[in-house]
Amino acid sequence: YTCKECEKSFSQNSQMVCHQCIHTEERPYKCLECGKGFRDSCSLISHQLIHSGEQPYTCKECEKSFSQNSHLLRHQLIHTGEQPYTCRECGKGYRESSALLRH
Repeated sequence: YTCKECEKSFSQNSQMVCHQCIHTEERPYKCLECGKGFRDSCSLISHQLIHSGEQPYTCKECEKSFSQNSHLLRHQLIHTGEQPYTCRECGKGYRESSALLRH
């Protein structure tokens, strides 16, 4: 199955349909707590952990827990010292893209 917009290929039609939301900005899955919209049900389920207070993702270094895996991954950069976002002008590195933008 191939996306008509960007020609990316998928093994299942359902994957392609979900992918096409990227091009339309459609967010059909709505959180009943806050109304925020998501492109797929997995993202909605992950988001709902924020409201429930559940934090299933735990850092092995310091035991701090997070509601979303992406938040854990961002946190782990503290322990590794990695700074994946670098200023092209001066070479200064940052852990988060938002910090680079502020710079």
